[in-house]
Amino acid sequence: MAIHQSVLELVGDTPIVQARNLDTGPCTLFLKLESQNPGGSIKDRIGLSMIEAAEKRGDIRPGDTLVEGTAGNTGIGLALVAQQKGYKLILVVPDKMSREKIFNLKAMGAEVVLTRSDVAKGHPDYYQDMAERIARETPGAYFINQFGNPDNPAAHEFGTGPEILRQMDGKLDAIVFGCGSSGTMTGLSRCFAKQSPHTELILADPVGSILEDYINRGEVVEKSASWMVEGIGEDFLPPISDFTRVKKAYAISDRESFLTARELLAKEGILGGSSTGTLLAAALRYCREQTEPKRVLTLVCDTGNKYLSKMYNDYWMLDNGFLERPQHGDLRDLILRPFAQRDTVVVAPGDLLVTAYQRMKLYDVSQLPVMDGDELVGILDESDVLMHVYGNEARFKDPVSTAMVSKLDRVDVKQPIEALLPVLDRGHVAIVTDGGRFLGLITRIDLLNYLRRRVQ
Repeated sequence: MAIHQSVLELVGDTPIVQARNLDTGPCTLFLKLESQNPGGSIKDRIGLSMIEAAEKRGDIRPGDTLVEGTAGNTGIGLALVAQQKGYKLILVVPDKMSREKIFNLKAMGAEVVLTRSDVAKGHPDYYQDMAERIARETPGAYFINQFGNPDNPAAHEFGTGPEILRQMDGKLDAIVFGCGSSGTMTGLSRCFAKQSPHTELILADPVGSILEDYINRGEVVEKSASWMVEGIGEDFLPPISDFTRVKKAYAISDRESFLTARELLAKEGILGGSSTGTLLAAALRYCREQTEPKRVLTLVCDTGNKYLSKMYNDYWMLDNGFLERPQHGDLRDLILRPFAQRDTVVVAPGDLLVTAYQRMKLYDVSQLPVMDGDELVGILDESDVLMHVYGNEARFKDPVSTAMVSKLDRVDVKQPIEALLPVLDRGHVAIVTDGGRFLGLITRIDLLNYLRRRVQ
C-alpha cells in the first residue's frame, strides 16, 4: 500500500458493498460507503473541491478566513481541508446538528456559531443568511456558499459519478440520493446524462422538505414542517440545483429514516448516519416496487459515529417516540429507564460520593436512586452532593448514605398524571412505586416528552 502525504489524498475512491440481508425485492442493491472518506462523509469531496478551486482562481490563500453555513457534514469536510491547508474557518450551524459533529468541528479548530433550526430562508437567524452576513461583515472573509457554488456539483460530475460507473462496470439501472445543497444530485445528473443516460435518478427526501412535492407534482410549496434528519431536505430550490433528470422522489419520515439506518447496522454491519437511513429507505421502496431485476445503488452518506447520542441511543429514540414502548395505561408509561429492566442508574448507600458524582457525569443524570439490594432507601441529587462537599472536598470520600435524602416523594403507579405536578413543582423527581416496590423515576423532562408524544 502507498504511503500518503496527507489525509486529503484519501478523499474519494470509497468502496461499494452489495447488500445481502435486506429485502430488496427483485433488485440487487449496492451501498457506496462515503462514510469511509477521512472526514467521515461524502462532503469531504466538495470541501476539497470548493477550496482548491478557489485557490486556483486566486480567490483565497492560506491564512484567510472562510465562512459557510452548514446543516450537515459540509462543515466537517471544510474543516478538514481548512485545517490541512492553513485557513481560519467560521461555520454557522442550526441547533439540530448532533453534538458529535459540533465537538468534531471544534476539535479541528473551526469556530462554530449556533443558530435556530426552526426558521426559513429570509429570516436573519437562518443559518445560510447568517453565514452570508458574517462573511460580509468580516474583513477579507471568503463566503464558500455551497448552495450557489458551481465547484460543489463539479466534485461529483467529474469525481464521484465517473468513480461509481467505473466501479459498477457501467452497469447501473438506478441511483438513489438525497438533496441538501443539491451538489450531489446535480453533479451526478450531469455525469450520467453523458456517460450513462439510461440510469434512473431517484430522490430521497425527508417529510417536511419541499423537494418531493416539486419532483412528483411540479409544485413549489411552503415548508410544511421541520425534520430531524440532518444534511438533506430543503425549504427552497438551491441555485445550483438541476432536477430535470430526476425521475421520482420518495418522502421518508424521520422515524422510518432512523429505524432503517439501525436496520442497516443490524443486518449488514454498516454504521450509517441519519440521511443514510433516508436514502436507504427510499432505495428499498424503489427496489420492492420493481417487477424485474435492476442494479440499484445508494450512498452511505456519512458514518453513524456522529449520531451515537441520537438515533443509536435507545433512550433518545424512546423520548422522541421513534421506538415503541409497552403501554400499561398508568405511570409506567412515563418512566424512561425502568428499574425492573436494570435501566435505572443507581448507587448503593455504601458507595462513595465520588462514585455517585462520576455516574451522574457519565450517564448525564442529575439524581440517583439509592438502592440497598432491591429496596429504595434514598435519593441523591446534584445539590445534595454539592452541599455536602462544599468547603471540604475530602467529603467526596464519604458514603452516599451521609448525603442522601431519606424522606421520599413516592407516587403510586396507579395515580393519575396530575399527582406528579406537586412533586415536580417542588423541584423534586417523582419516585414511582407499586405496593412499595420501586419502579423508576419520573422527571420534568419525562413528563414533557410524554405530553409531546401524545400530539405526534
